[in-house]
Amino acid sequence: MTIIIVLSCILLLIILVSAFRINAFISFLVVSILAGILLGIPLNKVAASVEKGIGDVLGSLVVILTVGAMMGKLVAQSGAAQRIASSMMQLCGEKYIQWGVVATGFLIGIPLFYGIGFVLMIPLIFSIVYKYKLPAIYIGLPMLAALSVTHGFLPPHPSPSALVIQFNANMGLTLLYGLIVAVPAIIIGGPIFSRMLKNIPSAPLTTFVSADKSEAELPGAFNSFFTALLPVLLLIGATVFTLSENQDTATARFFAFAGSPTIVMLVALIISTFTLGIFQGKKMPEIMNIYAEAIKDVALILLIIGGSGALKQVLVDSGVNGQIAMLLKDWDMQPLFLGWLIAAIIRFCVGSATVAGLTTAGIILPLMVSAQVNPNLMVLAVGAGSLMFSHVNDAGFWMFKEYFNLNMKDTFKSWAAMESIVGIVGLAGVLLLNQLI
Repeated sequence: MTIIIVLSCILLLIILVSAFRINAFISFLVVSILAGILLGIPLNKVAASVEKGIGDVLGSLVVILTVGAMMGKLVAQSGAAQRIASSMMQLCGEKYIQWGVVATGFLIGIPLFYGIGFVLMIPLIFSIVYKYKLPAIYIGLPMLAALSVTHGFLPPHPSPSALVIQFNANMGLTLLYGLIVAVPAIIIGGPIFSRMLKNIPSAPLTTFVSADKSEAELPGAFNSFFTALLPVLLLIGATVFTLSENQDTATARFFAFAGSPTIVMLVALIISTFTLGIFQGKKMPEIMNIYAEAIKDVALILLIIGGSGALKQVLVDSGVNGQIAMLLKDWDMQPLFLGWLIAAIIRFCVGSATVAGLTTAGIILPLMVSAQVNPNLMVLAVGAGSLMFSHVNDAGFWMFKEYFNLNMKDTFKSWAAMESIVGIVGLAGVLLLNQLI
């Protein structure tokens, strides 16, 4: 009965947004409240669950998305994105531009959270799309596949790192095996799959695209790349210092503070205000106007993402994930596949890859120990499952839909299909590695 309620609520949400064209945020609120009531959350706690879900997801993303949008708008308006796009096109050529974007997404995806990587790469993608008249999904989806796979498979991202600890796996081996599994998943789910989607109509947000400037008006290549990738450099630097030995308490606390995504993004914005703003001849009021316009452009996206958090929290508070896991734990099947399947089903119902991974860990751990399964591979199997079936209760689904300005059908055909492809290829890679090691 629980699964039927969850599926019915998800179907209702799709109908409200697609068929009746009701604002996605309002639809999320209505469906979240209805789901909470039907799933047995006490009436006096339903609203609190909705509010907590909105607060939790926005609390972790609002600074990243708003500051990232400001920085992205400045990168576009200053001509830095145009310079980067031109440089990448010269380096890779139009024929191989996908691979250049994939490589960039993979490299920055290892140290960066998905949301940060997304907002940092969007200006670059859209500049390439508009300047060279290339299909947006064809260019954008491979990069997002790289970001998504690193988020689900590889430490130091939250879910893989937590799974390594819970399964008593080896962080280094998990990362090594994860890289082996991640590369084919990215290639198949990104460049290969996206070639089938060239005809999907997409008019990405023009927020991050400005009119072409003459060569003399553009900032230098070093300034453009350095500023655009500054958050990545800062995060990598903070991580390296955090992992170094013989740190005193004060130093450790400083780098923990300096490595926070919120602090990194704010510092990067302040620096870019000068490198791409003041030093390029712009006045402070002009720069602040650029930032204000950027906030207007992402306000609705923030609300929609908050709404997805409300539905996720209602499903978590109702205990849906635990019920589903208990139904599946006694199934007689290969432990690695079972871990993947449990994570995939919880991901479909709850929407959060992290929640799916961590919930699965508690269920699959006893079986993993008794069956003597390689813990490093179990981390990857659960991580691959946690990427499956992304749809309307996943914030990533809505980020992709709204930034690329797609309808629901095309979002399912592109984003949701890509997430499932990388999850399936990831499972295949894990099972193959299990036979070889």
